[in-house]
Amino acid sequence: MSTVMLQPVVALVLWTFVMWLWMYVTRIPAIQRMNLKLDPQVPPRELMNQLPARVRWKADNYNHLFEMPTLFYAVALSLALLGDATSGSVILAWAYVGLRVVHSVFQATVNKIEVRFALFALSSLLLLALTVRAAMAVF
Repeated sequence: MSTVMLQPVVALVLWTFVMWLWMYVTRIPAIQRMNLKLDPQVPPRELMNQLPARVRWKADNYNHLFEMPTLFYAVALSLALLGDATSGSVILAWAYVGLRVVHSVFQATVNKIEVRFALFALSSLLLLALTVRAAMAVF
């Protein structure tokens, strides 16, 4: 197994925990400032929608890190199991992780949708290229 392909996987998992922490460091004080009553009878999304947008952006991004990145984990782990430590695959994997981090920071702070979409689209193309590399290795 190629452990060099596991490094970007672990890095993205660690980044997800950074976003998890950032989400709660901003959400809990906002809930306290607003005296928001956490009522189990009210759907969680309805409660959280009362928070300011800048607070919700962190949670939105945290949730996004469980969407396309799950495909990244599967592909990168597959490449690692296949022993692919080629510079092309490793560079694609790190570039994907880097763009996801930039996407996270941008969404959590500025959140201009057009720029966010461009970052998402570019990272998706990198993920597609990584997937094609894995497909070529197994088919």
